[in-house]
Amino acid sequence: MIYFDTAASYPVLPEVKVAIAEAFNSSYANSSSSHKLGEEVALSVDKVRGQLAGEIGAYPSEIVFTSGATESNNIAFKSLLPNLSSSDSKHIVTTEIEHKCIFSICNYLESIGYKISYVKPDKSGVINTDAIEKALTPETVLVSVMHVNNELGTINPIGDIGRLCNEKDVLFHSDGAQSFMKVDIDVDELNVDVMSFSAHKIGGPKGIGAVYIRDLRNRELTPVIHGAGQENGVRGGTVASPLISGFSSAIKNFPRYYEDFKKTKASEFLLAELDRCRVEYKRNGSNFSLSSCLSLTLFSTNVAQLIRENENLFCLAQGSACSSKEIEASHVLTAISLSREEAEKTLRISFPLDITKENITELVEVVRRY
Repeated sequence: MIYFDTAASYPVLPEVKVAIAEAFNSSYANSSSSHKLGEEVALSVDKVRGQLAGEIGAYPSEIVFTSGATESNNIAFKSLLPNLSSSDSKHIVTTEIEHKCIFSICNYLESIGYKISYVKPDKSGVINTDAIEKALTPETVLVSVMHVNNELGTINPIGDIGRLCNEKDVLFHSDGAQSFMKVDIDVDELNVDVMSFSAHKIGGPKGIGAVYIRDLRNRELTPVIHGAGQENGVRGGTVASPLISGFSSAIKNFPRYYEDFKKTKASEFLLAELDRCRVEYKRNGSNFSLSSCLSLTLFSTNVAQLIRENENLFCLAQGSACSSKEIEASHVLTAISLSREEAEKTLRISFPLDITKENITELVEVVRRY
């Protein structure tokens, strides 16, 4: 089976599997314990904290380990906002193409009195700084714009957006789950105050992520998970040290695999094969996108049938998502003005690290038949 859904989750890298196994065997102590083994585990966790901080130009003290980007996004909003907002300043600006967890968080915040503005992307799926600026009000306390879109692979100009927020003295958060270790990140150059990360988007284990919070020690934060004071009191619970070891291995090893993958020019080859086979398609998004993610609307292809009849050959993500009773067009695709029918004919192709030209040709030949 050929896996074309790495934007959802990468297969765990072999080095990561080894690191996790070793950690479960030797680093099983609780990092909060005062004995020697517990202290060793705590030191290993802090070493990874420093490793992650070094990758983004942050201080280790500004990194909090979480269960993944969804929890990190919750912390970005729910931990910081109560100490920033007053009855007169409860306005948040985000976008129409964020991860669904951001929408869920904003729906909750609306229920307790916040006002939310959702900025529309341009037709290429990019959030422009001017659009963010127009949405700001004197009451705005937080702006949240994802770094890389998880359906289109488009890269947003968050450095410019962050500069604007800094000038307006507005907290700026960015979901970096799709961009981490694939796009250069320096939190100072990008003017980011808070940023979310997830290990399984880079070949690490599920269940571990992190959030960067600028000047964490100088902030008053409301815990999302109340506990015994772990992770600077931001999120309680025993620290998942074996998973953190896996995260560390992913940070170390993923870039080498990804650089080798980029040399295959998989997206360009796929588009050339579609042209060769005279398949009618449109590429969604901009040219300023990840090498590993491609959104294609296949106008003359029965995409649903293709997926259903080839589920044992390919793992493919359709441009629409199932709810309990009906098929709803992807909110990202409708935000860039695709119709429901076009959204249902759209595939998100996100390539595995070991993709071959033969794999791509096999996919295109199947697409041609439908």
